[in-house]
Amino acid sequence: MKLVTRFELAKLNENELRALLRHAFNELAKSNSDTHQRRNALASIENIRNELASMTSGL
Repeated sequence: MKLVTRFELAKLNENELRALLRHAFNELAKSNSDTHQRRNALASIENIRNELASMTSGL
């Protein structure tokens, strides 16, 4: 999985973010331990969750 940055996420709406989060979780589940793909999926999930949180907190 390609790393998804906060900059890329800023232009997406909540539904798009949730769909991307689902995709990232699926990629994480398919990945092997200690791989580049797994690290990217984990970092992307964190970025997506942070972006969703900033939407709901009004930041």
